Amino acid sequence: MIATAKISPNTAALRVTLTPPQIRGLKLARDGDLYLQESKKWTHLDATITFAKADRFQERPIKIKFVTTATVGKLRTSGLLKTLDTGADPDISPHGITMAGKMWLLKHK
Repeated sequence: MIATAKISPNTAALRVTLTPPQIRGLKLARDGDLYLQESKKWTHLDATITFAKADRFQERPIKIKFVTTATVGKLRTSGLLKTLDTGADPDISPHGITMAGKMWLLKHK
């Protein structure tokens, strides 16, 4: 399933087509800034394995969600993610969601 949206910031129409991994990456960036971790994976800064509140004996861990470097690069070039440290290399600096990314997610929940 590929979702298409037409976003028009400043009267210029921007047509963005995202794949399911890119949508998951955009939703992950909505929850917090993405930082580069080991083996070219991007996730939140202090991401750890957690457990649901109803899981009293902690038998079913909730895995850490991550995005690959290729997905972050595609989202950055489409304007849905931005680097937070403009002076650093964009391949290693933290990324945050842009207003266009938030609007895309509002339109395509």
